[in-house]
Amino acid sequence: MQIVIDTDVFISALRSNKGASYKLLTLLGSDKFEINVSVALILEYEDVAKRFIEEIALNKNDINDIIDYICSAANKRKVFYLWRPVLKDPNDDMILELASTASCDFIITFNKKDFHIEDLKTFGLRSLTPKEFLQRIGELS
Repeated sequence: MQIVIDTDVFISALRSNKGASYKLLTLLGSDKFEINVSVALILEYEDVAKRFIEEIALNKNDINDIIDYICSAANKRKVFYLWRPVLKDPNDDMILELASTASCDFIITFNKKDFHIEDLKTFGLRSLTPKEFLQRIGELS
């Protein structure tokens, strides 16, 4: 399964090691799924994580190491076309464009209301929360 992890899930995983977001990140590199990233998404991960550094029990070097690991485990995609605007939030359009480029099955996000089902169906995508995705792959009951 091919997925894109929205920034809200990434930040949630950095904030706590007890939730589904953290569990999802611990499965990177396993045979359960493949994560896809673009330069724009990695830059957004880094920017948002460092803006919330006061709320995260990590320092900048830790964040850099985590991002480096994500880059090593991920399929790196170049997005050559833009369909903007499709969604309300331009940052969500960036996620949609990456997921479409990578022929993903799912966008993993807490922000499902902004990823309208009808908009995603056009691209053959679905949005799931980290918990829903982990249940789907048999990692949570």
